[in-house]
Amino acid sequence: MNPIKPRPVAWALGSFLAISFVLCVLWDLIFPKGWQMYPAWQSLLPGFTWISWKDFFLGFFESFLYGFYASYAFILLYNLFARSAHDTQA
Repeated sequence: MNPIKPRPVAWALGSFLAISFVLCVLWDLIFPKGWQMYPAWQSLLPGFTWISWKDFFLGFFESFLYGFYASYAFILLYNLFARSAHDTQA
């Protein structure tokens, strides 16, 4: 059994969520009220309010960290259960 290496996946998922955050901020700046997504970010990202440079970088950093955390948690659990399943089959 070859375990999945968490570091590349963590960087990929963290980057994906950070880029998604930037795209959502741009969406909110371009489109009118009723289509905005920042209320979701306010409830998901501690300390984030709409919008200043400080809040933008805080949201960007927190989004990246959420992706990093989620990937490490998932991959570590996946590798644990995959190893366990592989050991019981052998």
